[in-house]
Amino acid sequence: MSEKTLVTFSKMHGLGNDYIIIDESEKILIPEEKKPEIVEDICRRGFSVGADGVIFVTPASTEDADIRFRIFNSDGSEAEMCGNGIRCFAKYVYENEIFRGEEILVETLGGIKEIDLDVEGGEVRASSVDMGVPTFKTPDIPMISDKEEFLDSELIVDGKPIRMTVVNVGNPHAVIFTENIEDIDLNEIGPLIENHPAFPQKTNVHFVNIINRNEIEMITWERGAGFTLACGTGATSSVIVGFKLGKLDEEVEVHLPGGELLIIVYEIGEEIRIFMEGEAVLVFDGVMELDI
Repeated sequence: MSEKTLVTFSKMHGLGNDYIIIDESEKILIPEEKKPEIVEDICRRGFSVGADGVIFVTPASTEDADIRFRIFNSDGSEAEMCGNGIRCFAKYVYENEIFRGEEILVETLGGIKEIDLDVEGGEVRASSVDMGVPTFKTPDIPMISDKEEFLDSELIVDGKPIRMTVVNVGNPHAVIFTENIEDIDLNEIGPLIENHPAFPQKTNVHFVNIINRNEIEMITWERGAGFTLACGTGATSSVIVGFKLGKLDEEVEVHLPGGELLIIVYEIGEEIRIFMEGEAVLVFDGVMELDI
């Protein structure tokens, strides 16, 4: 039998990519079996608080991390990782004194991420996230393909070939370069690629226009959420794909509908690591009544 429960939350955003953050570091507030349904209800714009997803702060399940990050898309599905979301998460846990270190090791389904905070007067102004090591291997994306890596290759989508590169930076991404980004009907093509049979766990979709070797613009159809104003892992993916294909340099400013992110690629021997820098903003704190 369900009952009405008051749950405290914070509404935050990174470049307009907005999230509800709920602290379950000491007590589980929403039962596991009800999380997908309740998340979907919370995220409905016009009917509830509204957001691109819900983030839960939970204790780390490993000694290698300080805290655990869980993120659910607006359709109730759980995702591995989110670049904008994890910056919001880091600001939240620091300013709410859940973890006060200016370097945080965060457990995610996409691996442990190291975050360096830029703190001024007790407030987190910005953060730099070590996004880890990308993989282009199709089984790791995952993608069903006879290619070991799907690099600048054609995928038949709704009977038409679309040239793309796929990569995993903690979650799956398809990156398509175009010179006519304003002509892309994202609402039509986004779902077709997201739900393509080649992607058994679906995929995020990004259309990218290269302005120069250090600057791009990008629009995103996010897996489980649809169009979003920004996508941190998408910006990371787009830059590392451009770098791998020889189109971009190591340091790139990414222009998104919600603002800008800086992505930096480091080559350490044969290993490539990617760092994302940007801010997160607290919109408001609140209390909502949930039927749990």
